[in-house]
Amino acid sequence: MSAVLPPAAAAAPEGQPAETRRVAVVIDDFGNHMKGTEQMLKLPIPLTAAVMPFLPSTKADAEAAHAAGRDVIVHLPMEPVRGKPSWLGPKAILTSLSDEEIRARVEAAIAEVPHAIGMNNHMGSKATADERVMRIVLQVCKERGLFFLDSRTSHKTVVPKVAQELGVPLLQNDVFLDDVYTHQHVSRQIGVLKGMVAKREKTVVIGHVGPPGLITSGALLAAAPTLQAQARFVRLSELLPPAGGQAAPTPAPK
Repeated sequence: MSAVLPPAAAAAPEGQPAETRRVAVVIDDFGNHMKGTEQMLKLPIPLTAAVMPFLPSTKADAEAAHAAGRDVIVHLPMEPVRGKPSWLGPKAILTSLSDEEIRARVEAAIAEVPHAIGMNNHMGSKATADERVMRIVLQVCKERGLFFLDSRTSHKTVVPKVAQELGVPLLQNDVFLDDVYTHQHVSRQIGVLKGMVAKREKTVVIGHVGPPGLITSGALLAAAPTLQAQARFVRLSELLPPAGGQAAPTPAPK
């Protein structure tokens, strides 16, 4: 994971009631019996489960999330600028792959995750900055009727540009809750989230199962009442533009 600067977003009109502000919580890294899986799926708020393909509990976690009324998206492993190959998992999207192999891996990943309605990147700071790679990934999303969530692990992301050109519905991450695995950091990021939610019409936040899973699920559970006084929790799909519409891309930070 890599933290990114919060992108610019539309400010909520002065005096806008809390129920018109929306926040979508996305939890990454389902699919490998990770710590916090059960706790996240039991949170009393809508959330979106980003499930990694080709792992031991990929299908089980996707089915459990869907049965619990959660949105399910493919958490596609993509090449980072830095990081160990072991962090990516099987069949990652690498910039060295041919067009044909990238397409085959994206299609296979979608087939691996039941009930997927969208996709986001796992790591991917190198791949999401590569226009050739992202054009293939997003073309497959378009063909399969999936939206894309740019996790914004790179300031050089080309996802907004390519998604707009192809007409792929796009959402973008505003803040990571747990890019550092400590109670102190997650608590601080919850504070950042509250500040964003108070000022924006819509906010996307990403957390994780795995090493920070219990910390993050506990922090979300504790913060939910305060956040619900500021905004309405929604599934990620509820932030998409109307059918046939295209959300205006948020400029990437310089």
